[in-house]
Amino acid sequence: MWIFHNRMVPFKGFDAVNVFGMLLVRPGLEPDEELINHEAIHTRQMREMLYVGFYVWYFVEWVVRLFMKGNAYRNIGFEREAYLHQGDLHYLQHRKHYAWFKLLRKKKGRKRVEG
Repeated sequence: MWIFHNRMVPFKGFDAVNVFGMLLVRPGLEPDEELINHEAIHTRQMREMLYVGFYVWYFVEWVVRLFMKGNAYRNIGFEREAYLHQGDLHYLQHRKHYAWFKLLRKKKGRKRVEG
């Protein structure tokens, strides 16, 4: 993954952003293995969605999730997969295609009530 230090992108409040497989990071930030893996997962997602499809889906899902409970950004399927597996540096070796799709719906744990 190519890494570029840039003053303009990402915007304040963000450390890094992945644009078509290139990682743009704030000056002075050296991305660690987990951040690079997180963004590599996004790059794989982009490729399987033919890049433009990834950005369209990402934006539409973010808008939909703005009106739902919880953090819209963190609940996007792409982000959920990347955050869930960023610590597994071998994840991309065994990742199934469209793995993020299964994470679109949150599974809520149900409490068992005994009567």
